[in-house]
Formats: sequence, C-alpha cells, structure tokens
Amino acid sequence: MFEQLSNRLQGVFDGLGRVGKLTEADVDKAMREVRMALLEADVSLPVVKDFVRRVKEQAVGADVGRSLKPGQQVVKIVHDELLETLGEPGRLNFGTSQKPHVIMMVGLQGSGKTTTSAKLATWLRRDGRQPFLVAADTYRPAAVDQLVTLAKQINVPYWEEGTKVSPPDIAVHGVEAARTANAAVVILDTAGRLQIDDTLMAELEEIKRRTKPAEILLVADSMTGQEAVNIADGFNKRLGITGLILTKVDGDARGGAALSMRTVTGVPIKFLGTGEKLDGFEVFHPDRIAQRILGMGDVLTLIEKAQDAFDEEEAIKLQKKLMQNQFTMQDFLEQLQKVKKLGSIGNLLGMIPGMGKLKDQIDPEEMERRLRKVEAVMYSMSLKERRNPKLMDASRKKRVARGAGVEVRDVNEVLKQFADMQRLMGEVRKGRLNIPGMPGGLMR
Repeated sequence: MFEQLSNRLQGVFDGLGRVGKLTEADVDKAMREVRMALLEADVSLPVVKDFVRRVKEQAVGADVGRSLKPGQQVVKIVHDELLETLGEPGRLNFGTSQKPHVIMMVGLQGSGKTTTSAKLATWLRRDGRQPFLVAADTYRPAAVDQLVTLAKQINVPYWEEGTKVSPPDIAVHGVEAARTANAAVVILDTAGRLQIDDTLMAELEEIKRRTKPAEILLVADSMTGQEAVNIADGFNKRLGITGLILTKVDGDARGGAALSMRTVTGVPIKFLGTGEKLDGFEVFHPDRIAQRILGMGDVLTLIEKAQDAFDEEEAIKLQKKLMQNQFTMQDFLEQLQKVKKLGSIGNLLGMIPGMGKLKDQIDPEEMERRLRKVEAVMYSMSLKERRNPKLMDASRKKRVARGAGVEVRDVNEVLKQFADMQRLMGEVRKGRLNIPGMPGGLMR
C-alpha cells in the first residue's frame, strides 16, 4: 500500500545521509520532498501541512545523538510523527455490552463489506470467540447469497430473511437468533450505496438505535484516495463510527487515505484487508506500518505469518533432513506451498529490513512466474521421481516437460538448481562454506 511513499521517502533520507552536518537549508529541502511524497501518496493537504510542520519543528536545531547521524535523526523524527499520525493500535472494544456483542459493518457499495464481514468472523473464531453473521444488505444484488455462501464456507452460523424484510428488522431478528445460538459476537452486514445519502444514513441510524452495537466499523477501500476521507467524515458525523477497516491494501494503492482518514476522524484503524482470500486479514499495527513506510521492514508480521504457515515440529524434522542430506524435491515442493501462503515475493521483501530496495533490482512478477514454472515441473513428476531425481532419464524428462507445458531444458534447469542446492547444503554441513563476514556458527 505504501510502496510509492516508501520509495520517495527513502530517496530523501539517502540524500540526508550524505550530509555531514544538518543545516536548516537541508531540513527545508528534505521537507519539500517529504511534502511532495505525501501529496503524491494521496494524503490530504491539511494533514500534510500539519505533519511537515511538526517534523520541521523537531528537526531544526535538534540535538543529534552520538549514535545517530543527521540523516538518521530525521528518520527517527519522521518515524515518531508517523506513529503520532497513525494513532494508537485499534482493538475491538466490547466493553460491558451484553452478549452477543454486536458489530455493525458500514461503508459504501463496493468497499468489500460482505467479504470483510466473513474475514472478521474467521479472525474472531481464531481469537476464541464464536461469531454469527447477519445478512442485512437487501439492496445490492446477490449480497444475501454471497454472505450465506461465505458463512457456509467458513462454517459460521448465519441469519438471512431474503430481500423483502426491512434491514432494521432483519438486524434485530438476527441478533435474537445469535443470542439463541449462544454466539459471542454478531456481525451485521449492512447495505451500502454508491454515495452517502439521507435514506441510507437514516436506515443505518435505525439499525444502530435498535441493536445498540458495541462497535460500528467503517469498511473503506484504500484505493479510493482523497474521496475516502470525505466518506469517513460523513459516516462518522451521522453514526459515530468506532473504527476503520481498510481493504485492498495489497493493491496498487498509494496509502494516503489511511493517514488522512485516521487524522480527520480521530477514529483508530483496527484491521487491514490484504487480499481476496478469507485469511487475508490482519490487525493494524501502527508501529509496523511506520517501519515499512521508512524501509525498516516488518519482521514481527513476517514471523506471525510464518507461525501460521509452518508447524514447529515439522520444521525440526525438515532441519534434520537438510543436515542429513535427506531433503528431497517432494520436501521442497511442500515448503514452496507453505511459502506461498506468506504472500507475494514483493510483500515478503518489504518485511525484511534492508531488503525493500531489492525490489528495484528484482522483478517480483518475474520471480513469481519462475516459481510457478518450477512448481509445474515438480507437479508433473511422480512422487517416486521427486523423492529420487536421479531416476530422471531423457524419456522421463520429455514426459514431465509435456505435462508442465515447458521445454526439456526447463526441466533440466530445475533438476540442476535442486542439485546445486543439495551441494550447497553439503558444504554447510561440513562447515566448508565461507561467506565473508558470516560467522561459522551463524551459518550453521
């Protein structure tokens, strides 16, 4: 989401890094660049002005710590002010409201409310709470069917009454059904419009009055840009929203909407929607986002994703296989499937400190294509062949190439790369692999 902004800011900081002593002229020049970077990222002008003013006030005449160079000092100030702008981590607040706790999902049509409702239900269940879904959007074609399909897919109980009953009545009936089912949280998927209007708001106000929600979450498309700020402000003034959920943050968004909506409404961002799959949903961590914007990576999110994808006992067994030279192409294929669950290569690089800049040197899409080709070759091999690649003679290679839709040379390349990896692991096991600056113990 913030890739463009991150690249621009890193260019500014690289320039400051070449400065021996920070002068007011250096700060002014850097702040002009920061201002342009934020505006290009769709951050609203009032938010940009306030942000730049705060950074400049601290940067000019700041005492540079002994451990920090002038450029690093500015990075630290920008980081702190980004945290201030992004606000505190938003957490669901059920307070003392009676069970089931009601979460009311609101937003414009097309923002992804229905899918996000199912994602939130999936997340709540992982968090140990029993969710219940209510289809209260009677206006969008097939909205009810979509929610029912998603509820069945994730095995979560639901309530629907078609499109003839009024949404406030459906919401009330749904809450009662959730109470009967002993659900902990009921999620109301309400209707949206192409734009804010009085009819929509009156209906939502009626649902709020009759169901007394613990949370009113605005689902906003992060790719909407400046208009997202007006949308958030409109919903907040009429309904008093308690949190934001930004969707499509993995798309080609410039990210400014997140900074602007948080500042204009004063409402915390609570979750991010990161993809079309129902597990593409994560808690919003301002500190991690600030670090990613400034090219510092996001190791904690990477670790959490890895913990979800990889089993610890399985990892230990894999380590033993590697060290005993028993790692097969079947093992490699299984690991490749798990790595794919972590997200795109571009996103993974952005989470590793210092690796974000590699995205300019590496084409993530080309890497994804190459990985798909490797995957196709391995899937076209039999299990016996994956466990013992030495069986791959000329006729077998031709068969695999036909099955994978590639040339024989592509099959040879995959086999060679795997053989090279095994040789590399052999050098590691014997302690012979020497990388300058890499201690032997760490390499092991």
